[in-house]
Amino acid sequence: MLEIKVSRLFISRIFLSTLIIIKLCLASCYISVYAQSIAGLTNNSSLNLPDFTNIVEKVESSVVNIRTMTNIANRDASNNFNNDPYDFFRWFFGPQLQQPVPIYPPQVNEEKIIPRGMGSGFFISDDGYILTNNHVIIDATEIIVTLYDGKEFIAKVVGTDDRTDIALLKIDNKNTKPLSIGSVNFVRKGQWVLAIGSPFGLDSTVTAGIVSAIGRDTGDYLSFIQADVAVNPGNSGGPLLNLNGEVIGVNSQIISRSGGFMGISLSIPIDEAMRVAEQLRLSGKVIRGRIGVHIGEISKEVADALGLVNSYGALVSYVENGSPADLSGIIAGDVILSFNNENIKKHTDLPRIVGEAKPGSKSTLIVFRHGKKIKIDVKVGEIQSANSCIVDNNSNLDKGSIVFDSIGLKVADIPSDVCSNLRINGGVLVKKSFGIAASCGLKQGDMILAINEYCINGVKDFGKHIKTLCKNRSLALLVRRGEQTQWIPIKFN
Repeated sequence: MLEIKVSRLFISRIFLSTLIIIKLCLASCYISVYAQSIAGLTNNSSLNLPDFTNIVEKVESSVVNIRTMTNIANRDASNNFNNDPYDFFRWFFGPQLQQPVPIYPPQVNEEKIIPRGMGSGFFISDDGYILTNNHVIIDATEIIVTLYDGKEFIAKVVGTDDRTDIALLKIDNKNTKPLSIGSVNFVRKGQWVLAIGSPFGLDSTVTAGIVSAIGRDTGDYLSFIQADVAVNPGNSGGPLLNLNGEVIGVNSQIISRSGGFMGISLSIPIDEAMRVAEQLRLSGKVIRGRIGVHIGEISKEVADALGLVNSYGALVSYVENGSPADLSGIIAGDVILSFNNENIKKHTDLPRIVGEAKPGSKSTLIVFRHGKKIKIDVKVGEIQSANSCIVDNNSNLDKGSIVFDSIGLKVADIPSDVCSNLRINGGVLVKKSFGIAASCGLKQGDMILAINEYCINGVKDFGKHIKTLCKNRSLALLVRRGEQTQWIPIKFN
């Protein structure tokens, strides 16, 4: 019996020892694998992480720091309240503070030059042409460009373009190294990008990130390249580069709640920037095409009311009298689907595409009207500053008005002199909004210019179309409110 107990105890000890050995072996394997994985993380090649050093060494000498100076009235440097002691109190209590007549003679404010701001730029030629942002150098009386090697030059402004925020500068140096120019057409989401510039004045700073979006629309003339590369004040005008060292964008804006970088930077596509730069170099200004239409976005409700399958295109809200569009027969309510065979995916595409057309050239538009696609030829004009006219929405513009309970509107004719001042052909003035119209956002003082694709010539015309179209589930009203024109969808229960 004792021998059996000893044997069992011996076997148990052997079994436990074996288990311990197996566990130690497994732990050793795990530690080995873990160590290898950690080593792999530190090896860029195993994860295909890019090495930016060669790119930076190749391009950083082509990026410059830009400082600007401006003239201001000379004030006492010891405080912000000049020589008038009442400035101090006005700073707290506002400009309405009464003060006695000063017994001392007024001081003559002399001008002095002070630093205004700083930004970045880069060479696009070997003879000193520099591309940057217009907002970097606007209102500057002197522009100082510092090269990578520390040499400073006074730059002259060749030309600027407010619409794209591009400026072209020139320094007297015949031995500059231009950056290679890429194209936004080859940019894809997720690609690595680099930004080089002078954030907060720290020159030749390099940051890296990826392309987050292409064609980001912010309501401006341009669609931007969005990236998560760190960009801060002072980076404006610097290059956004791909891994070939080619410029694909000009760093221009950030979206931020704090004023600093929060993960979203916006760059002007280099294709558009170079088109502008070339015109500025040749003539000092940018010439763009225009056709004279005001456009808006097509919401799903408006698309349904007009019979559109999708929301592509630009919805014409207003046609300027005597403009190329007016002379070609384009009317409010038309949906422009393409311009010179280039599709209009978003309404903001149209101004850019038309702007690229040469003034005087003949262009072809595909327009959706009354459920059909039609082709319209238009002779492109040259862009000019738009004139605006505001009417007092609270004024009594007529003596008679008609109520349309079916839609919830009391409307009246718009007097001919007001139509002439506003350069509109007709419409009705909203005297009162209630019911469906009020719930859809119509207000007293609005001017209704069209219903769906039909222009309105007055109250009688408005009533005729309302009687017919109210049978539909929805309709769209072209409304002018102040200086803005927009389409407002009306949905019936």
